[in-house]
Amino acid sequence: LCLQVHQKTCNGGLYGRPFIESFEETPMLLAVLTYMGYGILTVFGYLRDFLREWKIEKCHIAREREEQRDFVPLYQDFENFYTRNLYMRIRDGWNRPICSVPGAKMDLVERVSHDYNWTFSYTGRAVKDVVNMGSYNYLGFAENAGPCTNAAAAVTLKCGVGVCSTRQEMGNLDRHEELEKLTARFLGVEAAMAFGMGFATNSMNIPALTGKGCLILSDELNHASLVLGARLSGSTIRVFKHNNMQSLEKLLRDAIVHGQPRTHRPWKKILILVEGIYSMEGSIVRLPEILALKKKYKAYLYLDEAHSIGALGANGRGVLDYFGLDPSDVDIMMGTFTKSFGAAGGYIGGRKELIDYLRCHSHSAVYATSMSAPVVEQIITSMKCIMGEDGTTIGRERIRQLAENTTYFRTRLQELGFIIYGNKDSPVIPMMLYLPAKIGAFVREMLKRNIGVVVVGFPATPIIESRARFCISAAHTKETLDMVMTLDFNHAEKHSGHGRPADFDVTGLSHPRIFSACLRDGFSCISLLACCMRLHGASMNA
Repeated sequence: LCLQVHQKTCNGGLYGRPFIESFEETPMLLAVLTYMGYGILTVFGYLRDFLREWKIEKCHIAREREEQRDFVPLYQDFENFYTRNLYMRIRDGWNRPICSVPGAKMDLVERVSHDYNWTFSYTGRAVKDVVNMGSYNYLGFAENAGPCTNAAAAVTLKCGVGVCSTRQEMGNLDRHEELEKLTARFLGVEAAMAFGMGFATNSMNIPALTGKGCLILSDELNHASLVLGARLSGSTIRVFKHNNMQSLEKLLRDAIVHGQPRTHRPWKKILILVEGIYSMEGSIVRLPEILALKKKYKAYLYLDEAHSIGALGANGRGVLDYFGLDPSDVDIMMGTFTKSFGAAGGYIGGRKELIDYLRCHSHSAVYATSMSAPVVEQIITSMKCIMGEDGTTIGRERIRQLAENTTYFRTRLQELGFIIYGNKDSPVIPMMLYLPAKIGAFVREMLKRNIGVVVVGFPATPIIESRARFCISAAHTKETLDMVMTLDFNHAEKHSGHGRPADFDVTGLSHPRIFSACLRDGFSCISLLACCMRLHGASMNA
């Protein structure tokens, strides 16, 4: 199969470093097979639903529950059908209970199902030492030993676990004040504000910043929290193509020329919503170009760094650090403490006037219970570690290790022939599966080999772009990553129908001559195996 690879490169002098993102078009054969798979599923699913109504079909596993029929439908007809006939069959690949620290390795609660995953039974046993390739534990701070854990334990003894009040009343601890000052210094902004929930940081603050008569320009792949916040605000929402500056500029130009619908009055405010790292695609925002457009058209910029803060940049300060940009150029800086910091909650950073306004007008600031003291201490300690204020180089070493692991894992997967999406520096690495049957098969096969992965399909992705999503951590060792890639390759080989010679070494794929020849023959794993085996046979005969 001859596949097309779209690589987005940097734009002139706006970038001070190479900016390369790879998004490979779905191979035609795989697209056809995927649509056929969904088509067959739909035909047989509706046929069995029809036969059940006439009491001919005896298997009632995928039938809607009797006790739910009197309720107003939660989903549309197709969503209901899709959930019953596909998602429920493979939902054992999600929501697995964890019974240990979700670090580089973890323990899972063993469970079984006897009714196609409609219900689960727990065996009382645990699946030990599962390699964790799904958590957003970018810097490895999800741990139960070390200075962060010790500090959190000490503050628990002093302040307890619960605060039981809002910060507007009796829930404002001295640790909250220190966290916000430290966060502002870390980001390089005038002031910052912390919130107890990352999702609510977006969904509850955007409505406080915009309203009727305002225009929100949102990237089409923005997180659900950004989408919800935009909808709750009552603003007019227009969506631009992902990371497409021509699409964004057209919307900006049209908004300024035509103004509001019907009245054609100027918009009160134009707010651009983007993310630092897009967690489903593994892509990085083209921030230098967006800032240029923002300044050109006098718009405001809301930057969500949930996945990029701590994970990008030489100092771990996110996408601004990654591109070497001035934090003052971004009007609203948002991020979460749930990923790189190994804690919970989120923050908003910016000018002091902005933060003072949000303290009085944000629903998540006025009505939400304060963050727990040990969670706050975990954030403070890990942030000081990243900044080097703990007197060690642990933070900088973890940032470097994450970058090395990311480059190594992404490069090796591509050398093995897998179709990988995203930016070369993104620790979120989507590996394309395409076929719906592969979603369940892949996650189950990997778990048999003690590897925990996240798989994603429709409706979270386009219907023909199902994928496995690897999240790299500084806590992963090279040996661990090698093991994961070897099992990935063996799994692909097992399900491709191709064998390989006994003396064929997988690591030989990294040889430039062999890999270049395979590259010309296509990126799919099946064609890669066939090509490499053909070259291997030729070299042996020579």
